Amino acid sequence: MKKVSQLALAIALGLGIAGCSTQASNISASEPVSGIDSRHFDPEVRHQDDLYYSVNGKWLANTPIPADKSNYGTFTELYEQSQNALKQIIEQAAAKESKKAGSTEQKIGDFYASYMDTELVESLGTTPLKPLLDDIAAAKTHEDIAAVMGKLLINGTGGPLGFYVNNDAKNSSQYAVYFNQSGLTLPDRDYYLKSDEKFKNARVALGKYVTDLLTAADYDGARRAALSVEVIETHLAQAQWSRTETRDASKSYNKVSVEKFAEILGDFDYEAFAKATGLAGKTQDVIVRQPSYMELFGKKFGNFPVRMWQDYLTFHLVDDYAELLSKQFVDLHFAFHGQTLMGIEAQNPRWKNAVDAADKVIGELVGEAYVAEHFKPEAKARMEKLIQNLIKAFEVSIDELEWMSPETKVAAQEKLAKFTYKIGYPDKWRNYSELEIKADDLVGNYERHARFEYQDMLAKLGQPIDRTEWHMTPQTVNAYFNPVNNEIVFPAAILQPPFFNMDADDAVNYGGIGAVIGHEISHGFDDQGAKYDGDGNLRNWWSEKDKLEFQKRGKQLSQQYSQYEALPGRFVNGDMTLGENIGDLGGLTVALRAYEMSLNGKPSPVIDGLNGEQRLFIGWSQIWRRAYRDEEMGRRLLTDVHSPSHFRAMGTPRNIPEFYEVFGVKEGDKMYLPPEQRVKIW
Repeated sequence: MKKVSQLALAIALGLGIAGCSTQASNISASEPVSGIDSRHFDPEVRHQDDLYYSVNGKWLANTPIPADKSNYGTFTELYEQSQNALKQIIEQAAAKESKKAGSTEQKIGDFYASYMDTELVESLGTTPLKPLLDDIAAAKTHEDIAAVMGKLLINGTGGPLGFYVNNDAKNSSQYAVYFNQSGLTLPDRDYYLKSDEKFKNARVALGKYVTDLLTAADYDGARRAALSVEVIETHLAQAQWSRTETRDASKSYNKVSVEKFAEILGDFDYEAFAKATGLAGKTQDVIVRQPSYMELFGKKFGNFPVRMWQDYLTFHLVDDYAELLSKQFVDLHFAFHGQTLMGIEAQNPRWKNAVDAADKVIGELVGEAYVAEHFKPEAKARMEKLIQNLIKAFEVSIDELEWMSPETKVAAQEKLAKFTYKIGYPDKWRNYSELEIKADDLVGNYERHARFEYQDMLAKLGQPIDRTEWHMTPQTVNAYFNPVNNEIVFPAAILQPPFFNMDADDAVNYGGIGAVIGHEISHGFDDQGAKYDGDGNLRNWWSEKDKLEFQKRGKQLSQQYSQYEALPGRFVNGDMTLGENIGDLGGLTVALRAYEMSLNGKPSPVIDGLNGEQRLFIGWSQIWRRAYRDEEMGRRLLTDVHSPSHFRAMGTPRNIPEFYEVFGVKEGDKMYLPPEQRVKIW
């Protein structure tokens, strides 16, 4: 299923990365290992002209994107390693003949069995969805529709109104309810609003998909439903905020009473929705992320007949569960979401989808076994030391900032001192005892999981903040910063080469995982993260002069990245990607400083003809190795807050003076930026 939790979307201050390759080497253990894979270097491209292509050019030229992928790179490779490891763990659990009911082995084994039993899945068709389909069909009034939207949400199907529970951003010691815009099938509002041929074609494809999917589901009026979906989703898109607007932490914090929120929603019956979701009486106020969207949605809600809403909700239910139904539905879903929107040529083998599904539904159950087999205690200890070194380097960097006043420096240091971190896996594993998993009920497993997650989320209201909670599983190849907890988190699966090489010299680790650590720390000080204090509260700790200077430097970086052309005539959105670009710039800058501090005044060792500083920058570039299909690149330019890999790898070093010194970059070289155009923030 393609849905991502609303909370995960809200926290998504991670790397936005996916795969990696281990270094092939016959060097003996007694010899120093550089951690650099020079086999992928393109000798025709100089580091001074494009650090991305010089380091990765041969790999990019010789590595086709697999037919079942929209993009492929270092993180994809690590992701596949993780998948294969999980497959072994899951199949071992599934192979056990006698499994105690409710045990870890029973849940893992039976979930996998339910996914792999294609004969049963084929025979069922849409029958598992019948209770929810009947609820939609039974709606007679708009009040009924609001209630059905709530019931669908509990069972894992989204609609125009989404909500999640997380720390109150202005009172981070308490949980709060956040409401946000939702309800589109196409990747972004621009797909509905722009007249480019690509977007027109996507809208036509959506109409055909709705018709074909609902025809397969024997829905009366499939063609009419396609028009209903088009009209409703176009309205929602017109009302929605852009991604740049939505990521503004200040503008998207609007706390109102439940009564006021019900007024904002106008014709939409909030009381019926809240009663259906169990939210009624649970909170006296809510935080509205996009108030104007809620108002426009409410004004239009009653204008669409009940029949149109039934069409819309039926489509979204079947679409959300299509990958779990018979082959006809799986194929239709892939043809639209995979081929048309992302350019993927072939479907995943079913076992891969089953492993991904297990990661979603029982992630920490399989994660505990994954960590036991694939994560060494020494890695956690070394990571802890690296994190402490990066925090120390950031501390020194703050003190040396020439543009920041002493007053603001004190506040910045106070925030830095309150950073916490998590490495590898949770200290307290999730309890799945209340989640029932059956070997013969794939859709039911998902529905029960959705209700399990939902009830767990709702139960947080009024309770102390659970600071042991993780928002990624240990087998996830990524990392994240959580602003309301002021914490940085590094799952086990990312702690592998080329990000983290236990056998390599320190330089490549500072350029890889060190820069990743710095990236996540820098999220606490990017254009939005810097709005939160050390306790995770939205609070201005800046002097007015420093704040203006910070914003000026951010604007300069935004303008710089907006000049990068990713596809013919299609450029990076510097404003939308600003937080991640600040994270990259701060992360690599501080990683370099931390590495230099670790040398204690001694020159860096030369390995394979490269000194430590050179290996650090090359190590940075090699972690971003990735190729994209054009459809996927186009989608990401609209939806991804991260810049494409090419511009992350070469755009960041261009702003760092030491890069010029290390490689002798001079005016006339393509990587050269005049000193006055280089941006320094942290």
